[in-house]
Amino acid sequence: MVILITGVSSGFGKAIATRLADEGHKVYGTVRRQVEPIEGVTYLNADITDMTSVRSAFDRLMAEQGRIDVFINNAGMGIGGPLEFTSVDDVARQMDVNFMGMVRFLSLVVPVMRRQGYGKILCVSSIGGLVGLPYQGAYSASKYAMEGYCEALRLELHNTGVKVVLIEPGDFSTGFTSNRKKVASEEAFKAYPSYERSIKGIENDEKNGLSPEYLASVISKIVGKKNPAYSYIVSTFLQRLAVVAKWLLPAPVFAWVLRLYYKL
Repeated sequence: MVILITGVSSGFGKAIATRLADEGHKVYGTVRRQVEPIEGVTYLNADITDMTSVRSAFDRLMAEQGRIDVFINNAGMGIGGPLEFTSVDDVARQMDVNFMGMVRFLSLVVPVMRRQGYGKILCVSSIGGLVGLPYQGAYSASKYAMEGYCEALRLELHNTGVKVVLIEPGDFSTGFTSNRKKVASEEAFKAYPSYERSIKGIENDEKNGLSPEYLASVISKIVGKKNPAYSYIVSTFLQRLAVVAKWLLPAPVFAWVLRLYYKL
């Protein structure tokens, strides 16, 4: 299969690209900087916030392969902090990378797959796209947007042969934690006394989370499925249980559970 993955320099993207290349697929991966090459991966320089850059990368893939079988939208970043103290520019950046980066690539991928009459689109969302996470509100908003967009896209592509799948990871041990941009003003810490202990707990959970290779193994299986499910929560049992609890519990009760968990 010809597979395009965004953001393969580290973390999920690197693990997914390595796994799929090892399995013999023709893997293309986008990067913004020079990285240690993975055998079997063709690198495309692309800034997902720049449509010209995105188009150039996609045009190269199509010129070389003439088709695309699987697109995996993985590139993303995170911003943490009280929403009151998260700047408008930072929220715009969060949405531009996590949501609009996906939209830019899909604007090119979808027409090709629809004309082909087949293809799989896998978008890496998050449990944060199912539950609004305190002190990660901008990140959750970007993933909620992805969820809504992909749900609508799936309906529109019904009977075209193109499958749209959402991947919703829980806590994983990757560079995402150390790369998260965080609000650091003293005013924010004073206004929200729970912020510091909550974000420390979040980061501790991530550092002790699942390995990116586990997610890569799940995605490998999805790539091979003829009829994959609409979505896959990839997490520990307790985190999957939390999502189910949101569906089952009254909203005030679920909010109380979250306040306890995040020490709010």
